[in-house]
Amino acid sequence: MNPEKIDPALLGFDFDGVIADTAETFLRLACEEYDLCGIRREDITDFEVERCLGVDKEVVDDIFTRVLVDSVGTGLRPMDGAVEVLSELAGQAEVHVITARPIAGPVHDWLEEFFPPTALPRIRVTAMGAHDDKSRHIHDRGLRYFIDDRAETCVQLQESGLRPIVFTQPWNANRHQLPTVDSWQEIRRLWE
Repeated sequence: MNPEKIDPALLGFDFDGVIADTAETFLRLACEEYDLCGIRREDITDFEVERCLGVDKEVVDDIFTRVLVDSVGTGLRPMDGAVEVLSELAGQAEVHVITARPIAGPVHDWLEEFFPPTALPRIRVTAMGAHDDKSRHIHDRGLRYFIDDRAETCVQLQESGLRPIVFTQPWNANRHQLPTVDSWQEIRRLWE
């Protein structure tokens, strides 16, 4: 990617698919509870999972609703490196997590499960309940940059004058012409 160095105080993050490995949890629960064991992450080529997997929308909705309501209980894990990098970042600036989830409680519970107590007071979570209004919340917090895995969101952010960075996932491949990061190690290098 190779952008200019970013002031960490101006950078925000999506939760699912960036900080938390929601795809792994979806695939595991689909296999364990619905015997849909042949699906791989690479098969999820659309953010709307039912469009690309041939899985009933009711099954998809059930799994994702459970993850949204009880992230800890469903075994949602962090993306590799996310806890370490965000904990370091929290030592330098407030960390802003802006999620399309409708409720923040399960995200707070999840953060308490995985993050050190010293980082938690510096992490701010906004649960907005929709994918298409993130730019307002990002602007309200004075952020300029935002990392998200949903390409459509990143395009909207760019149109609103923000500097989005797409966290590479199979469901956003070939859907944008924006800067990308492939890992939390790459995210760390944005401000180092």
